[in-house]
Amino acid sequence: MRRRLKRRSFLVRTSAVLGTGCLATRSGRAKAPAVIDRPPHPVVVASANGYPHCTAKAMEELLAGTPVADAVVAGVSLVEDDPTDHSVGLGGLPNEEGVVELDASVMDGATGLSGAVAALQRIKNPSQVALRVMRYTDHCLLVGEGALRFARAHGFSEQELLTDEARKIWLYWKSTLSDSDDWLPTDPKELPPDAKSMFGITGTINCDAVDAKGNLAGVTTTSGLAFKIPGRVGDSPLIGAGLFVDNAVGAAGSTGRGEANIITAGSATVVEGLRQGKHPTDACLMACQRITDATRIKRLQRPDGKPDFNVKFYAVDKAGRFGGAAIYGGELAVCDGKGNRKEPMARLFEE
Repeated sequence: MRRRLKRRSFLVRTSAVLGTGCLATRSGRAKAPAVIDRPPHPVVVASANGYPHCTAKAMEELLAGTPVADAVVAGVSLVEDDPTDHSVGLGGLPNEEGVVELDASVMDGATGLSGAVAALQRIKNPSQVALRVMRYTDHCLLVGEGALRFARAHGFSEQELLTDEARKIWLYWKSTLSDSDDWLPTDPKELPPDAKSMFGITGTINCDAVDAKGNLAGVTTTSGLAFKIPGRVGDSPLIGAGLFVDNAVGAAGSTGRGEANIITAGSATVVEGLRQGKHPTDACLMACQRITDATRIKRLQRPDGKPDFNVKFYAVDKAGRFGGAAIYGGELAVCDGKGNRKEPMARLFEE
């Protein structure tokens, strides 16, 4: 008979005396030492939509002694709660039938455990549900109705996630798909100024962190590709693709075209680059190059043969070095001993 695993113990909250020295920046590209004990100060790195609230909240939690996985989830939960961010949580853009489906994953370096949910409906904080999957089940991933039942069992309240603004954007998309049906488009004046730019949006939020003891964790959460086929799952809830953490090395996550990231195991690629001693920025560039090399089908290429989409990676290593890179550039958010800010990412190609 299969012996049941013992219940996981709770992570113990600890307090730490933190130094006030500034974190070393990305100025150097020297290889990391073979053995790294801890960074001089906690570091939080996230996608650009994590600035200013997510990164600040995660840092606040780290300085209070909160375990890293809980800290990063607390950070992204603020973005999931924001109805004006149409790429995650409440107000996320729906699938093609007008239903919001959410995905998220969490990975904790200290325990080596992960939890994720996919195609979750009516629960605005999938990152918090993913954290409970990690803590209170012997599974890594729950999907659809099973994920919803699990969330209900843990006291999460159901609610309509499609806001009026997101509904208008969806209806406009639906009514402009064809000129031979009976749908008439909404007056564009009733839409947000950037509504059309959201068609096909692949926005997501990733947040990774290392505390002053050298423990790492990360979280990625999303409403997925706007107007996707119902049931589509991207890279965000898939460990190794949208998120990967190794407590001996570093943490990495991604945003952008999930399908390209899935087939190249992008975040795991970044962490392997860190394991080789690469700076986080260079490790992220390596993952971007791997996606470019794997993109061979014409419908996914520009006329010059380069990918016709963007993917962005974010990373922090055990020493507290951070970085990010994208196929065509962008920004990342970071909070460390120097403060809370956005910085440009490295890019593999010019636009």
